Amino acid sequence: MLRYPRYIYTTKTLYGDTGELIVEELLLNGKMTMSAVVKKVADRLTETMEDGKTMDYAEVSNAFVRLADTHFVQRCPLVPDTDSSDRGPPPPAPTLVINEKDMYLVPKLSLIGKGKRRRSSDEDATGEPKAKKPRYTDNKEPSPDDGIYWQVNLDRFHQHFRDQAIVSAVANRMDQTSSEIVRTMLRMSEITTPSSAPYTQPLSSNEIFRSLPVGYNISKQVLDQYLTLLADDPLEFIGKSGDSGGGMFVINLHKALASLATATLESVIQERFGSRCARIFRLVLQKKHLEQKQVEDFAMIPAKEAKDMLYKMLSENFILLQEIPKTPDHAPSRTFYLYTVNVLSAARMLLHRCYKSIANLIERRQFETKENKRLLEKSQRVEAIMASMQATGAEEVQLQEIEEMITAPERQQLETLKRNVNKLDASEIQVDETIFLLESYIESTMKRQ
Repeated sequence: MLRYPRYIYTTKTLYGDTGELIVEELLLNGKMTMSAVVKKVADRLTETMEDGKTMDYAEVSNAFVRLADTHFVQRCPLVPDTDSSDRGPPPPAPTLVINEKDMYLVPKLSLIGKGKRRRSSDEDATGEPKAKKPRYTDNKEPSPDDGIYWQVNLDRFHQHFRDQAIVSAVANRMDQTSSEIVRTMLRMSEITTPSSAPYTQPLSSNEIFRSLPVGYNISKQVLDQYLTLLADDPLEFIGKSGDSGGGMFVINLHKALASLATATLESVIQERFGSRCARIFRLVLQKKHLEQKQVEDFAMIPAKEAKDMLYKMLSENFILLQEIPKTPDHAPSRTFYLYTVNVLSAARMLLHRCYKSIANLIERRQFETKENKRLLEKSQRVEAIMASMQATGAEEVQLQEIEEMITAPERQQLETLKRNVNKLDASEIQVDETIFLLESYIESTMKRQ
């Protein structure tokens, strides 16, 4: 639920206000039929428009079809039709199934009409709430999509977030043109590649060149140079899988997630323990196994400081110590002690801390709101009185008197509360971004094992 605003904002960026409201309605209700969503969204958009303007059902319906085509919304699974001759005991809970081909198939609806305002004369004349109208028509003719419910495809949104993180990482490491090439490759394979796949489908250099955004003036030769550069990069975000069609390229999604998770760990160590600890962590990560003396020599840090830093990271479970005995008695003088990094276990530990941070932030926000409950209620009452008086055309002096009901110290307290709550909200979103990266990496690693 923390990601709901992010899902809605993403849809607004990609599909405008209409797409935003479709996803918002589906998230709020869980599941809805297409006709119900279209009517509800058209009504909501009409209410925000100027008098005399209305939103056409067809326009909302087209936005819904675009969301289904790009898999951002999908059909809900249904209870299968059971054979009446089967006399066995019914299962405790039904198994929901859906045909893969029908998952994004939009029913053919001829929705004709426009959105209505709440104060419209039609509704007032009938004196009947909107919910009752479909029931009345259902008796005669059920709607064509009756029983076909839709829900938000969260996996598709997560795939989009992951792709955005990869594009942003490439832009930071190289340049804007490289990130645009990677974005094009991800966009070409976003529907053909399952969200859990370790690689995208192979794409030829010619296909990528044809799919680059219009007006992006780079020649085929420059594109090939960029692709070669990306394929030779040590991070291995891009891999070469053949030479046909000017060269076949794939995006190594698992390696990209592993690099992002490692970068997150390094960033946390740098913030908590300083740049020298981050240097030691990167060194151990690169060399796989190192003795304490080797760490001191390679990192060029005095023995006492290096030992202190290693033990600090060891106690926090960022690095591990592996014992390799020369003899069966495990005598310390005849045992190698090697430092190593297990990225998966470190990512799990950091994820656990992130969950704890989110819980603390939510607790703190609730505490802040509860402590200032009386003041918030007073502020809302004053705002309501002001709004009603402005609507009736009250004088400026009267409005000023109402405003003065909240004293200067109270106003300052409200400002402080608003600032604190905004900080807590922003922190929650930032921690959730880290949670998403770590969860994606752990899930990808577990599927490969």
